[in-house]
Amino acid sequence: MAKRSKRYIEAAKLVDRTKYYPIEEAIEIAKKANELKFDASLEVAFNLGVDTRHADQQLRGAIVLPNGTGKTKKVLVVTQGAKEQEAKEAGADYVGGKEILEEIQKGWLDFEVIIATPDMMGELGKLGRILGPKGLMPNPKTGTVTMDVANAVKEVKAGKVTYRTDKEGNVHVMFGKISFDTDKLVENYKTIYDVVAKARPKASKGTYMKNVAISTTMGPGIKVAV
Repeated sequence: MAKRSKRYIEAAKLVDRTKYYPIEEAIEIAKKANELKFDASLEVAFNLGVDTRHADQQLRGAIVLPNGTGKTKKVLVVTQGAKEQEAKEAGADYVGGKEILEEIQKGWLDFEVIIATPDMMGELGKLGRILGPKGLMPNPKTGTVTMDVANAVKEVKAGKVTYRTDKEGNVHVMFGKISFDTDKLVENYKTIYDVVAKARPKASKGTYMKNVAISTTMGPGIKVAV
């Protein structure tokens, strides 16, 4: 087990690990527990009753948070023709076709999200070994493979987050910064919760929403009442 810092130990004293807190109270505790000098991110973790060995129980999607995440992501749009200008006008950081894919092949990865038009997915697929492990491959389920590149760019810049289940059936999503007003964080949290709750696979048996917890970048987990 990793050695905990004194700051973490002090922060953990604010949290009753046997208790499930209302989301408003959980956020307030997270704020008190955050004594770091930077504006820490807040993340929610869902432990779901799904068996991810089966494809029909794997969750994946995207959510536009009403109050953003407090972080602006660098966006690359892979397209060609008139769509290039459309992407630039929408605020994409980088825009290009095959020539920009050659740069990725050489090791360039100065972006956090790739949006692509369907006609470029054949070329992008060749970079699966590079982009796949980093979670950068565009996917229709997250709205990153689309002809409406302008709207896709604007959504990412406005605070669109993606979610997917890991092997243990957990979903982790960032929902803001400690500096946000509590009511804005609550609104973001509830937006994510509603989407994940409605995404329950039909094949999921028993309790679906097993546990929910929030935490700051380096803070203790705080269980949230479901």
